[in-house]
Parts: sequence; C-alpha cells; structure tokens
Amino acid sequence: MRRTAGTTVADTPPDLEAEEATKREGPGEPDGHEGPDGHEEPDGQGENAGNGQPEEATGTTGASPRRTPWLRVLAGVLTVALLATGATLFVMGQRLRDTPATSNHALTDTEATDRVTGEVGSALSKVFSYGPRSTAATKATAKRVLAGKALQQYAALYGQVEKQAADQKLTLTTQVVHAGVTRLGTGSAHLLVFLDQVYEREGKAATTAAAQLSVTAELRGGRWVVVEITSR
Repeated sequence: MRRTAGTTVADTPPDLEAEEATKREGPGEPDGHEGPDGHEEPDGQGENAGNGQPEEATGTTGASPRRTPWLRVLAGVLTVALLATGATLFVMGQRLRDTPATSNHALTDTEATDRVTGEVGSALSKVFSYGPRSTAATKATAKRVLAGKALQQYAALYGQVEKQAADQKLTLTTQVVHAGVTRLGTGSAHLLVFLDQVYEREGKAATTAAAQLSVTAELRGGRWVVVEITSR
C-alpha cells in the first residue's frame, strides 16, 4: 500500500491478493468431512462412502456347507469299524467254544466222568488179575472189556502168562489206586491210571509193585471198552 495526500491506496486489488496468497501456500487439502471422532475424513472413506455397496460381514451364520460330506465319510468309517469289530469278536468267540478245554466234558460232566472211571478201572483190575486155576476166566473177561489194539496186545502176551501161572503157581492181584480222566468226549475218553500189583508164588513171600498206564477207552454198546493201553 502507498499513501498519498491523506488517502491510503492499495497497491493490489483484494482479489489479486487472495489469489497470490493461495499460490504461496500451495494446493489445499481435498475437501472432506469430519468423522465421528472429530477428525476429518476424506471423501469416499467414511461409512458406506457413497458407493452403494454394503460393508462385508465379518461374522458367520450357520454351519459351513463343506462339513456335510466329511460327516458322511466319518459315519461310514465308524460303521465299517463297528462291523469289523463285531466280526472279530464273533470269530474269537467261535474259537473259544471250539477249544479242547471247552469240549472236554471231564471238566463239566461229573456223572459221565465217574462212570468211565469206574468201568475202565474195573476192567483193568480184572484183566490183570489171575491165578493158576483162573487164567481161562481172565481171558474171557478180556474179550469183553478190551477191543482193538489193546485186545491184540493182551492176547499176544497172555499165552506166556498162562503157562507161567500154571508152572510157577503164580497169582497176580491188581488194584486200581487212582484213575483220572484227562479228556472226555461224547464217545471217547483218555485216562491216567495208577495200579498196585501183588505177585505171589507158592511157598514165597508176596512182592508188591506199582504201575502207571495211559488208557484210551471208547463207548460201545452203552459201555466203556478199553481200546489202547500204554505203560508209562
């Protein structure tokens, strides 16, 4: 501004001054509006900034559709596992029922066990007891209570026994001390038999001996018959 006689005259018009100030300060900040916190937000950056598009939801609603196939697969696997387990248990149970211990009636049928023990014990006592004048009766008894391999072995040896009994006046008395059934089926039995035998010769002292036999018997015609004898 310059002064003239009592008058102040502006060197530059007001409009020109404002334009020059603007140029000196540089370009202004883009127009915006104040946000909720009092700070100015640029246009287009505020909530629902005029583009017509709603903000993307951050939460989830409902189960994901991808889970359904996995649930079906899991159910199928569990079903197969249960079926396999059931089949395994069935096979194990069948094997358990078929084991020798469960099919051995000597462990469960006391009456049948006592019967086979009594009949086999009586048969052995008779066929291994004889005297100088009773060998024929003993031979006849052996044919009733022995069969198969046991009868064949007995017949092969008894010829010599008959002669000795007659010549040496020999008497043999056999008594079953204990007989145990080791296995009993529906038609066969295996036994372990302990015997005490007393030998007597005319004019001499008696001699006592012990014997142990493994015996196999079979149920024939409603009675137990010894089919095999093995000395132990």
